[in-house]
Amino acid sequence: MNSERPYLVIMLTHNDKTVENALEIFEACRDLDVLHWGFKNVGLPAEKMKELVQAIKKAGKVTHMEVVTYSEEECLEAADLAIECGFDYLLGTVYYPSVHEKVRNSPVKFFPFCGKVWGSPSVLGETVEEIVADAKRFEKLGLDGTDLLAYRFIGNADELIKSFKEEITFPVLIAGSVDSYERIDFMKQINPWGFTMGSALFTKKFVKDGTFRENLEEVISYLEK
Repeated sequence: MNSERPYLVIMLTHNDKTVENALEIFEACRDLDVLHWGFKNVGLPAEKMKELVQAIKKAGKVTHMEVVTYSEEECLEAADLAIECGFDYLLGTVYYPSVHEKVRNSPVKFFPFCGKVWGSPSVLGETVEEIVADAKRFEKLGLDGTDLLAYRFIGNADELIKSFKEEITFPVLIAGSVDSYERIDFMKQINPWGFTMGSALFTKKFVKDGTFRENLEEVISYLEK
């Protein structure tokens, strides 16, 4: 999993879409001690995505694009966009060998979804054993890591995460719905490579009536305790 505390990947997204004012929100928070920032492949036109990536990278941060469209054609288009925009990480997509081949010869690191994923917001299906087996397959294929929609799982999320802790040795990013202190505590206990957070900051889960920045400041402070 991770040798230190998990990376916090802040997603400028709500309800699985990039928010229209993502650049404005990032600029208001760029000075905070968060290295990893990302957004979805839906919600903004391509030119706005490129502008946002450039702003994040100019601030010395690491960039992530999470893909929540699932056909091979859509995933290939997203991979092209990730390479063109200069993203550091491509998260999500259904795993297709064609997508893997496309990013293999680029600087982009690839963390596809493991398990069967569908819908918007995304849902994770199959059994714990099947999802773990999928991640092991990715590891054998030489992928950089995997994107695990643990809290979108139709079964027991904690059981799923614990199985990954015990059986998976390459980077695992827990994506979606880490929206409480209890779940942050669990992330600290399990210590995955990283976890994403987006909607919880927009819906003010940590500082009631607070701004996005105030909620993020609270999360950063809590992680450092």
